[in-house]
Amino acid sequence: MGLTERKPDWLKVRLPGGEQHARLTSTFRRLGLHTVCEEARCPNIGECWREGTATIMILGDVCTRGCRFCAVTSGNPGGVVDESEPAHVANALAQMQLAYVVLTMVDRDDLPDGGAAHVARTVSSIHARCPDLLVETLVGDFAGAARDIETVIHNGKPDVFAHNVEVVPGLQRKMRDARCSWERSVNTLRVARAAGAAVTKSSLMVGCGETEADVRDAMEQLRQAEVDVLTIGQYLRPSAKYAPVVRYVEPDEFERYKALGLELGFRYVAAGPLVRSSYRAAEAFLKGMLRGAPVRYSDRYGKKRLEVVS
Repeated sequence: MGLTERKPDWLKVRLPGGEQHARLTSTFRRLGLHTVCEEARCPNIGECWREGTATIMILGDVCTRGCRFCAVTSGNPGGVVDESEPAHVANALAQMQLAYVVLTMVDRDDLPDGGAAHVARTVSSIHARCPDLLVETLVGDFAGAARDIETVIHNGKPDVFAHNVEVVPGLQRKMRDARCSWERSVNTLRVARAAGAAVTKSSLMVGCGETEADVRDAMEQLRQAEVDVLTIGQYLRPSAKYAPVVRYVEPDEFERYKALGLELGFRYVAAGPLVRSSYRAAEAFLKGMLRGAPVRYSDRYGKKRLEVVS
């Protein structure tokens, strides 16, 4: 059974607002762009949008898979693809004041290549229209087809290749669609690295029934696949029809995961109750790293934080 008590104080966030949030909301609506920030009900939407980061969802807003944690609509798009979307997204982003964009997708098992060529075209279009904008692709597993993963890397040339393992190995069947698996997800990241991805990234949710030992094992396997960046956050149930939260993980436990990840060799770990796959702190690190700026941890003001060294 899941938790019935109220969420702890550390999971409370202020409502999104401010000039930047209002401007981006209006622009996304006007340009007809879908954002995972809204579709997945991300608690960090206000913070990320204020900092000039957003996550755009392409290939429609209907996913062919139905994971037990995800609020995105499941169904069968029937092979329909908007061929004008790559240019449309690039032109739209050229009108925004963004520094880093995460380009994600719904799973498209109805397409022969899982949508890989479409993702690559979209990234290429963004690079052409917005040469200073850093692009992360947060993609599906393409049914395990190495050629499709390579299409994204070779033809799109994203700055960061991300694919989420979502939960520890022992909870895959409980939380993810039957077409997903830990082995396939880790192999997706491994193939991307072999294909030339400069930076690879993944994400774990906790509070689903795993132990600390389970998380350690998952992290070790991700490092064996040479994953560079990891985010770890609390699973929050979108509504009563989704898998329940088993426990709310204490902030101190997230701090242990962060320290462990750095010991294991990840280039950066963002771990905390409200951390999500697309997370401002991780993207701030990546912006600095990809642009050649040195980055470091700082303990100023008694709070460990990541900063770009000027």
